[in-house]
Amino acid sequence: MEYFNVRVYGLLVNDRNEVLISDEQEYGQRFIKFPGGGLEIGEGLIDGLKREFLEECEAEVEIISHFYTTDFFVRSAFNDSQIISVYYMVKNITSLNFPIKTIAYDFDGKGDVLQAFRWINIADLTTDDVTFPTDKRVVELLRAEL
Repeated sequence: MEYFNVRVYGLLVNDRNEVLISDEQEYGQRFIKFPGGGLEIGEGLIDGLKREFLEECEAEVEIISHFYTTDFFVRSAFNDSQIISVYYMVKNITSLNFPIKTIAYDFDGKGDVLQAFRWINIADLTTDDVTFPTDKRVVELLRAEL
């Protein structure tokens, strides 16, 4: 284990009780996660999450509350780091102007880095709907709040 990798994610829930998830292809792998990503040096968690939503979704978000921070060991799927993930409940304060897909990995275009978004009703959400261990834990917590 070389270093800690701090990640920050937003749980955006719409008025139909659906949560936004991100289908991605990068590093030669496909995975499904919540919107967000890695913290940059000199950046706080909130600023990092707002930047990630601007980069990925072209949307500004407001942080509503802290939801979960990793409380078990997770090794990165991409390198030799230990992942620490922080999740916040968020709401969009600008419109969401990107295509919403209904099928996993329904990417527009081609390339090394691809991303598409889907809504999944929290009542239907399962740990199989996401790839990474911390996201699976967050799914369990979201479902427990129903």
